[in-house]
Amino acid sequence: MLTDIALIVLFALILNFLFLKIQLPGILGMIITGVILGPSLLNLIDASVIDLLREFKTVALIVILIRAGLGIKKSTLNMIGGPAIRMGFVPCVIEGVTVLILSHYILGFSIIEAGMLGFIFAAVSPAVVVPSMLALKDKGFGKNKEVPTLVLAGASVDDVFAITIFGVFTGLATGTAVNVPYLIVSVPMGIILGALIGAGLGYLLVWYFKKVHIRDTKKVIIFMIFAVAFYEFTELEAVKHYVHLAGLLGIMAIGFVILDKYPKLANRLAVKFNKVWVLAEILLFVYIGAELDISNINGQMMGVGLLILFIGLLLRSGGVWLSLIGSNLNAKEKLFCMIAYWPKATVQAAIGAVPLTLIQEGVITNSSIEAGQTILALAVLSIVVSAPLGAIGISLTGKRLLTQDVN
Repeated sequence: MLTDIALIVLFALILNFLFLKIQLPGILGMIITGVILGPSLLNLIDASVIDLLREFKTVALIVILIRAGLGIKKSTLNMIGGPAIRMGFVPCVIEGVTVLILSHYILGFSIIEAGMLGFIFAAVSPAVVVPSMLALKDKGFGKNKEVPTLVLAGASVDDVFAITIFGVFTGLATGTAVNVPYLIVSVPMGIILGALIGAGLGYLLVWYFKKVHIRDTKKVIIFMIFAVAFYEFTELEAVKHYVHLAGLLGIMAIGFVILDKYPKLANRLAVKFNKVWVLAEILLFVYIGAELDISNINGQMMGVGLLILFIGLLLRSGGVWLSLIGSNLNAKEKLFCMIAYWPKATVQAAIGAVPLTLIQEGVITNSSIEAGQTILALAVLSIVVSAPLGAIGISLTGKRLLTQDVN
């Protein structure tokens, strides 16, 4: 296992360096490391290491969300509030419905099968978007209007809508009754409760850190324990049965409260988490690459899948533009936000195989195995295409479409 991890880190560092040298995002090198070393090609990573990476993926995602939260000030939140909320659901719903319609008429899926695919596609990837936005923030791009913060705040809510509506269609596929009025209430309730619980944990940590004097390294460990425990709580089926708490948003809220109430500590913790992210980033993106099974994608499926994917992204981009009407962003900044909302990876890797698994287990009886395999193949295709496309787009356009504040 240790040899596998050493091999992963070595290859990822080399490809990260090479991609940066040719002016491409380093995360692409890490994803390709996972593809090369994983089951898709050389199959050099043991299954037990893949399982370990799957668990660590959550930790890595939490680390980057903590970093994001520790960089959001109250004044910034007031500035981006309305547009961020709209970006949290408008693009997601538009893309999901678009893919639903296209897959129903082009692939011959039932409405329920098409709905599952639509809202697998509809989620933006925090794993790609958040670190990209933080990199731009660190260099001062878009700082005067807080464009990167707007994008990462919206992205943390976007997943809640996509996963919740995916769950609705999965429930319909398994014959579970769906309470529409409850659904309409539970989604915003989950977002609000997730943020409030996260804020409450932030206040608790501020109180404890002011009362008990310990090293910052131990504070990082305590912070991580709270964040991981909170995230795992939001993922419990018993909790999801009642409400889908916005765990990602709640984790950002913890950091936000610490920055607001204890800024000196927040700045020190941010430095510590930046160091943790060096390894966490490698394992997260290698895992995403290792989870991709490109053998699922055949030539015919690629053509149809690309058509559905690009039309969905086009309409999603229109949703971003609609969300930003009335904001203080100019045309270039709005265009950047549209591009920044393209990447897919985290959610698609997590739930792309769910329909196929439920069909194989006999939980879903009205769909064929071929339909489940097609949904999985298209989920993989969406990652393979949109993750590098979005990452490159963010890297290239961020420096050209956003103004840089050098102060």
